[in-house]
Amino acid sequence: MSLAHLVLFAGLLSLVIVASSSSSSPGSRSILRDISGENADQKDRAVELNSSNFDSVLRDTPAKYAVVEFFAHWCPACRNYKPHYEKVARLFNGPDAIHPGIVLMTRVDCAMKTNTKLCDRFSVSHYPMLFWGPPSKFVSGSGEPKKEKSEIVVIDDARTAERLLKWINKQTHSSYGLDDKKFENEHVRTNITDYKQAVYDIEEATAEAFDIILSNKVIKSSETSASFIRFIQLLAAHHASRRCRKGAAEILVNYDDLCPSGKCSYESSGGKDTLGSFPICGKDLPRGYYMFCRGSRNDTRGFSCGLWVLFHSLSVRIEDGESHFAFSTICDFVNNFFMCDECRLHFNDMCLSVKTPFKKARDFVLWVWSSHNKVNERLMKDEASLGSGDPEFPKIIWPPRALCPSCYISSDEKSIEWDHDNVYKFVKSYYGPKLVSLYKEKSVVGSKEETVSATGEDLTVATNALVVPVGAALAIAVASCAFGALACYWRTQQKNRKPRRSWN
Repeated sequence: MSLAHLVLFAGLLSLVIVASSSSSSPGSRSILRDISGENADQKDRAVELNSSNFDSVLRDTPAKYAVVEFFAHWCPACRNYKPHYEKVARLFNGPDAIHPGIVLMTRVDCAMKTNTKLCDRFSVSHYPMLFWGPPSKFVSGSGEPKKEKSEIVVIDDARTAERLLKWINKQTHSSYGLDDKKFENEHVRTNITDYKQAVYDIEEATAEAFDIILSNKVIKSSETSASFIRFIQLLAAHHASRRCRKGAAEILVNYDDLCPSGKCSYESSGGKDTLGSFPICGKDLPRGYYMFCRGSRNDTRGFSCGLWVLFHSLSVRIEDGESHFAFSTICDFVNNFFMCDECRLHFNDMCLSVKTPFKKARDFVLWVWSSHNKVNERLMKDEASLGSGDPEFPKIIWPPRALCPSCYISSDEKSIEWDHDNVYKFVKSYYGPKLVSLYKEKSVVGSKEETVSATGEDLTVATNALVVPVGAALAIAVASCAFGALACYWRTQQKNRKPRRSWN
């Protein structure tokens, strides 16, 4: 080795020693510094985005605003800024968010080669660089925040968590604080007419129910298999969310391979060979929180509320000839897959009280409505005696008079007499076209003509899609004593149908 090489080696070694020692000193800004201490074990709340999921996540989020941080993992300033960003993200993101559904906090690593075009799209000039705007404006956008009329703007004062939150508060006319606890300073209160949030919660409840079935491996027999596939068939035809319908249809197509003879495969070997490989409402669900069904405490409302909204929304979308199939399908689903024993038994008693098959869809709509009120009546008494109810969302008989005065015949609050015709009209409207149309207004990306077309198609499919499966497919399934025939039917339909849309 030459003298010049020895000198060069010694110089490099000294640099490493200096960097190593400085990285362990308090307050060091070295690139080798590791963010530790109280943040080491905390889960990241900011959503990591990349070129493949950027548009889909921002398109589907229920949040009104989004923050996108463009950074590079090798950048010391970015590393030092991350705890500040995460401190704000914990307020808005994740299952324990203090103020969910308002701001989606995201990050994009521009040092990843796969993200180069994405970062170029937004003219990222330095790290970290933060952008603010409505989520939909980021989707497939060219990202020219410097234009005066652009709805995407650069956050110019976000050096600390305090400054970033102050900036967000200014944009949202809010007063959020870094020390906020659950439900303090809450500016988004769920209300009884917030249909957009209701559909997001239907998706959340559907995905959570599917996860419960998978995690508990409750499809163990031909009986539970038959109950599961009937419920999935009902969702594929009548779910209020397009992507949940598509996910349910995918499960039907592949069900005979995933669960031969009713014995499902749960352990994945890396391929699409398990039920878990087919997320029923998309890979981004469940999100981990509810909006319309959000309680003022972690142990109230949530999943059970979302499930009831799902049942109501299904009931108003069926035809007369499907009414008893839908009734028996929901009853069997609760009996086989709802994990609360007492709730399941009470629901089963209400199902058994029906002595004659439903012939009209109207009768099934009213049965779901009256059953929900019976459950609320029972829980009102239990919660009053135990003090276990939600103080901000106590159980009520629904709909309240203020929401539907024409639903009431008498004015006696102790002995309510209902006008069932008006109740039916109200429930049909509340969980039907209004819910879907307002959801589409938020979630469909495209021209006005495309939006109108998609909404109309959505409602058409939801009211007619189950006629053939109930009549023909179930007849075949019963005759062959196997639900594989139903999956074959769906497979044929999928092959013959030209795809018109990608996943929402």
